[in-house]
Amino acid sequence: MRSLGALPKPVLILEVIGIAFLLLSYLSLNGYVALPAPFGNATAAIIMVFLGIALMIPAAAFMVWAMAQNVAPLLTKGQSPVKKSLSDKPKDKHDDADH
Repeated sequence: MRSLGALPKPVLILEVIGIAFLLLSYLSLNGYVALPAPFGNATAAIIMVFLGIALMIPAAAFMVWAMAQNVAPLLTKGQSPVKKSLSDKPKDKHDDADH
């Protein structure tokens, strides 16, 4: 995965909304932003933190899956055929008695 722009648009939008919830909860808990009554208390801020984290999980899962596909292709694709080792091949014996 080369950049965040490679994420699908719905996942990227969820990521941005999650970050916005986390930022809004931080600003409201520290008193920088005054939110309306139902959203201005500490319980609502805690709910916004959990909601922001939950909205960021799909992007993290997508990035982990893309990394697994790039780094370890045996985890996501079929196993490659087993190569014959050198010990399975017949060896030429130079010390044969019938030459």
